[in-house]
Parts: sequence; C-alpha cells; structure tokens
Amino acid sequence: MSPSNNTHRPDAAPAIAITLDRLSGLLERFRVHAHLFHAGPLCGVTHFDARPGRGFLHVLRRGSMEVRHQGGGGAPTQVLVDEPSLLFYPRPLEHVFHNAPRDGADFVCATLDFDGGAQHPLARALPALVVLPLHAVDGLAQTLELLFAETERVRCGQRLLADRLFDVLLVQLLRWLLDHPQQAAVAPGVLQGLSDPRIARTLVALHEDPGARWTLATMARHAGMSRSSFAARFHERVGEPPASYLARWRVALAGRMLREGRSVKLAADTLGYANASSLSRVFTQETGLSPRAWLQAQA
Repeated sequence: MSPSNNTHRPDAAPAIAITLDRLSGLLERFRVHAHLFHAGPLCGVTHFDARPGRGFLHVLRRGSMEVRHQGGGGAPTQVLVDEPSLLFYPRPLEHVFHNAPRDGADFVCATLDFDGGAQHPLARALPALVVLPLHAVDGLAQTLELLFAETERVRCGQRLLADRLFDVLLVQLLRWLLDHPQQAAVAPGVLQGLSDPRIARTLVALHEDPGARWTLATMARHAGMSRSSFAARFHERVGEPPASYLARWRVALAGRMLREGRSVKLAADTLGYANASSLSRVFTQETGLSPRAWLQAQA
C-alpha cells in the first residue's frame, strides 16, 4: 500500500509518532530526584524501608543475591539475581537483600523522590519492581562507566555528578520500558498508553497543554482516529476513559500548584476550568478532600 493511501485511514499510526518525545512533558511537571546513598559491597542482610513518595534504583555491578519482600506489595516474595542488573522500585516498598558475607555483592544505590508522591503518574503506572540485566538495555554502558568511575573514589562534586548520572540512568530505563511494555509486565496506565503510537500523541498533547479545551473529538483527532475507536483503545491502554485521565492529570497539576503556594483560582484559570468552584468540585471528587483540606493534610 502506498503512503498516500494511509492518509485516508483514520486509525493508521502516524509516522510522526516515531520521533515523539513521550517523557519530557510529563517529567518536567512531575520530576524524579535521584540521590546516591551507597557505593560498594553489601554483605549479609541489608534492609530498605518504605517511605511515602520514595523509590529506589539499585545497580548490581557484580555478585549475586536474594531479594525478599513482604506479601501484598505487588512484588514477588523472593527474587534471585545472579548477574549484573538494575533493580527499580518506583513506589515505596520494603525490601531486604540477602547475600553471603564472604561474597559481598557490589552495588551502587540511589533513592528516588517522586514529586507529588503517590500522585506521580509514572509511580502509579509502573510495576512494583522491575529487574533487568544490564546487557538487556541498550545505551547503558557509557552511563554506567561514568557512574562507576565517580563512585570508586571521592572527588570534588562527586555526589552531585552521581545524582545526575542516576537521573540519566532512570530516563534510559523509562525509555526501555516504553519500548518493551509487555516484557516489563506494565499494567494499563499512562506508561502503556505512551507505548501506543496513536494514544501517545494524545497523551503528550494533554501533558503539554492541560488547559486547552479538550473534548473527545479533539483528543481523537490528535490520535488520528475516530472517536469511538479512540475511546475504546484509550480505555484499553490507559485503564480509564479519556475524560477521567484528563481530570486526574489536571488535579495532579493543581495539587502541585497548591503546594507551591498558588491559589485555587489561578490553578483553575491555568488548567482550563471556568472558575475556582469547578476545579474544587473535580478536585474533591478525585481526592476526597477539598483543595484547602488536602493542602492542610499535605502539610
């Protein structure tokens, strides 16, 4: 079929999706802050607490170990890791590393603090644990070489540079997850939606311009699909209707603005609501609290 024929098929995946930046608009509004806290061997039993809004990114450089989790957290109760790997915990989850004291595994570890905590869209959408062999993710070698070099000896600016390298490592990992959602067992949510070439176009537009006058028709038009096909595919990939996702995204952004000291009226104007009352009503439906009560609870 010639390329010109594709232009008349509303459900055809547009070629522009290949070069679409699916992460920047989201991560610019809801950042993830990495902080190096360990480099070197871990011997015996090492315990990592679960704290609100905090995840972990561990790099097993050499050695092997057993990872254990309490039941109910969404991760397997026991995981054996016997090759250099990434262990990514996007949500708070208590975990314990076990390895023989005589065979200490060599690690570089960072905490991940998600803006908005549990409201961070990626933290909600990712699996409780992602374990990936280092060789499985293309492009990691240079980042890891720099990271390991920075953590092997103390130099000026070491911690700052290591934190930034962990930021780079996280983006590379998220890129891989976007391209391999089934292999990573990504459940329906924003990450699976961004993995779909057509739905991604609409999600990126929503993330970058949340205050626009969005209707089902305009969302479907961004995806190059009919309204009915778009609505069904969006629900399948993201796990909720387009209007519900837009409301949750706007409420998450409103919460960020409130934490920064902005007024409800300003948030309403920015996010496309007719007035502060309209935003307050949607905010209360989504969070169970009025904006004022929610902000007090955050404090």
